[in-house]
Amino acid sequence: MTTFHRYAAIGDSWTEGVGDPDPTRPNGVRGWADRVAEVLATTSDDFGYANFAIRGRRIGEILEQQLGPALALEPDLLTLQGAGNDILRIRIDLDALVGDIDAAVGRANDAGATVVLFTHGVAASGPFSALRGRIAIFNELIREVVDTRDAVLVDNWRIREAQDVRLWDVDRVHLSPIGHHRAALEVLDTLGVPHGHRFDLPDVGGLSRRAQLRTDLGWARTFVGPWAYRRLTGRSIGDGVSAKRPEMSPI
Repeated sequence: MTTFHRYAAIGDSWTEGVGDPDPTRPNGVRGWADRVAEVLATTSDDFGYANFAIRGRRIGEILEQQLGPALALEPDLLTLQGAGNDILRIRIDLDALVGDIDAAVGRANDAGATVVLFTHGVAASGPFSALRGRIAIFNELIREVVDTRDAVLVDNWRIREAQDVRLWDVDRVHLSPIGHHRAALEVLDTLGVPHGHRFDLPDVGGLSRRAQLRTDLGWARTFVGPWAYRRLTGRSIGDGVSAKRPEMSPI
C-alpha cells in the first residue's frame, strides 16, 4: 500500500464539501476530501492536509489561483477536481480545457505528486441530460490524460449508484452527506488505501411520474432561477468565500 504524507486538494464546491454541512469545520462543510484525509491520517504519523477548493470556481480559476499555492506545500498527493462550472456554460472548448488540466498534472508530477482526476457523471434523463454528450467527450479526454501522466482516475461516469437521489443534495448539483461518503470511498479504493468502511443503500420505491414532475418544477423554481440570475449579473456562489484549509496541517 502506498502511504501518503502530504495531501492537497484543489477544485470547486464538490471538493470544498458543499452539501455535507458541519458547522464545526471551516466554511461550515466537511466533504469527501476531508473524509479521505481523515483515513489517510491513520496511515501516517506525519500526515498533513490542505484544501484550497472554493465553490463556483472554473478550471481556469482553479489552476490560476489554487494550483501554485498547493504545489508550494510539496504534496505527494493532489486531487484535482473541477470543470462542472465550465461545462454548464453555453460555449466551451473542451480540448483547450483538458489541455490546461493535462499541463497542470504535468506540473504536479514534476513536483513529485501523484494526481487524482475525476470524470463527471450525468443521468440519462432529467434536467442535465442534455449535457450528456458534452460530458462524455470531456471524460474521454480526461482518460487520455490519465493514460499519459502519473495520475489515477475516479470514474464517476461508471458509478451506477450515483443515479440514486439519496446521494444528492436538494439542489441536485452537490452531493449529500451520504454522497460525499460514497465519493470518499471511491477515492480511497482507487488509491488502494484500506479503510474498513462499508456503503449500503437499501432498496426503495421510486416516485410516480406525476410526483417526479412536481418535484422537478419545485427544484427549478428554487434553484434554477437564482443560478440564472447569478450568471446574468456576473456573480458566483463563491464570491467572498476563502479556502478552508490553505495550510498543510494535521486533521
